[in-house]
Amino acid sequence: MGSGDTIQIFVPLKLRKKNGRPKILPPADYLPSEDQAQDPHILRAIGRAWAWRRRMEAGEFGTLRDLAIAVNLAERHVSRQLRLAYLAPEVLKRLVFGREVTAVTVMQLTESAALPWHEQSPIVFEATN
Repeated sequence: MGSGDTIQIFVPLKLRKKNGRPKILPPADYLPSEDQAQDPHILRAIGRAWAWRRRMEAGEFGTLRDLAIAVNLAERHVSRQLRLAYLAPEVLKRLVFGREVTAVTVMQLTESAALPWHEQSPIVFEATN
């Protein structure tokens, strides 16, 4: 092949660590397609947190320690993950139903759950810019 036969393509990419792994972020003007999926770790953590919350509210467990023993996880981990059940409704709707892509980790998501609801959305969804 001669030098006239080659094509160079430039794709602007941004790399960010997500759950300890590098994640390629799309350009700022990119609109995800309908079949775009959310990070399965985030969805699984939210689902687990809501299941734990329902079990606690049903009186199945009296304390976080009892829950942690039952699910065979560290009490601190259960406490941190349980915060995801208290995310703002708007954030949950965009994450679970809208499947909006976000560059935050599960840990950052649990930290943002401690904030007032009106402050959560900008942190979760504008962290990608």
